[in-house]
Amino acid sequence: MSFDIVELIVAKRDGAALPDDAIAWLLGNYPGGAVADEQMAALLMAIVFRGLDPRELRTWTDAMIASGTRLDLRGLSRPTVDKHSTGGVGDKISLILAPLVAACGAAVPQLSGRGLGYTGGTLDKLEAIPGWRSTLEDDQIRRQLEEVGAVVCAAGGSLAPVDRALYALRDVTGTVESIPLIASSIMSKKIAEGTQALVLDVKVGRGAFMESPQRARALAATMVALGESHGVRTRAQLSAMDRPLGRAIGNALEVAESIDVLRGGGPADVRELTLALARLMLEAVGIDVDPVTRLDDGSAYETFVALVRAQGGDPDAALPVAAHHARVRATRPGVVAAIDARAIGVAAWRAGAGRARKEDPVSPGAGLRLLVERGQPVAVGDELLEVRADDVTHLERATAAAADAVRIDEVVAPELALLLDRVEGAAH
Repeated sequence: MSFDIVELIVAKRDGAALPDDAIAWLLGNYPGGAVADEQMAALLMAIVFRGLDPRELRTWTDAMIASGTRLDLRGLSRPTVDKHSTGGVGDKISLILAPLVAACGAAVPQLSGRGLGYTGGTLDKLEAIPGWRSTLEDDQIRRQLEEVGAVVCAAGGSLAPVDRALYALRDVTGTVESIPLIASSIMSKKIAEGTQALVLDVKVGRGAFMESPQRARALAATMVALGESHGVRTRAQLSAMDRPLGRAIGNALEVAESIDVLRGGGPADVRELTLALARLMLEAVGIDVDPVTRLDDGSAYETFVALVRAQGGDPDAALPVAAHHARVRATRPGVVAAIDARAIGVAAWRAGAGRARKEDPVSPGAGLRLLVERGQPVAVGDELLEVRADDVTHLERATAAAADAVRIDEVVAPELALLLDRVEGAAH
C-alpha cells in the first residue's frame, strides 16, 4: 500500500490524525528515498505545531523500532534495567550508576552516546581511559552483563536506524524541539535495547535541553507512557540543571570525579542524584538493596574496574592531562551567588572537551574544574575556576567564555532542590 505524501502533510498541517498504516509507510519508505527530505521536513514541521496523539505516537515509535533489529536480553540470570539522561553539564552519573546498580544485583545495559555542543557524552568520557573501547557485538554485551553485571557501550547502528536519518533532518530544519519527536527518538532505541525496566533522568534548567519545568514534565510523562505501552517498566526523575553537576566538567576530569564517588567520596550533589536514580532502578526490578552500602563497601568501584577491564581499558593507567591551564579569578568581593551551567558547558566545549559536529574529535584532558561553591565568600583575586586545554588558542577561548560563569553578589537567592519531581506510569 502506498500513500500520497502531500495529502498526509496537509492532513497533519490541518490537525488530522495520521492513520497507522500511513505512519508505517512513511517511516518505512523515507530511508530509501521514496519520501523526499523536503517532504519529510514539511511533515515534521506540521508535527511540531500539531503534535501526535497517543495512538499516533505509539505507532510512530513502533515503526522506528521496526526499522531495525532488537537486542535480545532474555535468559540472563539478573533482571535488566537501564537509565537515560536528557543531558546536562558535568553529568557523569552513568559512569557511577551502571556499576553501582550492577553491584546491587541487576544487569545494566547502558547503551550510550557521544556529546554534541555543550553537553558531554558518556562514551567520550570513558574513552579517556587508555584502551577502553565502546563498540561491542551483541554476544559480547550479553556475556558481559552476565559476568560483570553492567556494560556501557555505543548503541548498534541496527537499533532504530530510521531515527538517525530523522534526527539529522530535524537538526537542520528547526524541528528538534517537539516533545513527541524527542520522546519517540529516545524511547525507540531504549525499547529496541530490550531492557525490562528504564529510569529517565530528565534535566531542567539553564544547562538542560528543557529549561521549562512544565515542558520537562510533559516530556517525562510522554516517555513514561511510551515505555509502559511497550511493556517496559518506566519511571522518570526530574532533576535541576541550572548549575553543573559536581566540580569537574570534561572527559578525563569527570572520570576522575566519578571514581572518587565510587570510592565513597566525591561531591554531594553527584552522590545524591546517583543514589536517587539507583533506588528507582532497583525498585523497578524488585531488588531490595540499599545502594549506599555498595558505594561505601567498595563493591561498586570493583564492578567499575571489572567493566573497564572487560572493555579493554586499563583502570590503573593515568588519565590524560591537558598541557595548558589557566585560572579565572574574582573581580569583586562578595559571595558566589550562582554558577551558570550553560556558560560552564560552553567554556568546556571551547576548551576542546566537546564537539560542534558528530565527526569532530574531542580532547580527553580538556575541561574545567570548579574551585568554589554556591554561597562561598570570595575576595578580589580569589580563584573561581581552573580551565584546561591542549593549546593556547583553545585555552584563551574557553577562559573568555568562562569569565562571567560564576556570579558574585552580596546575597544568595534560594536555589531549586536537585531532585524536583518524579513521574511514574499509571500502574505504579
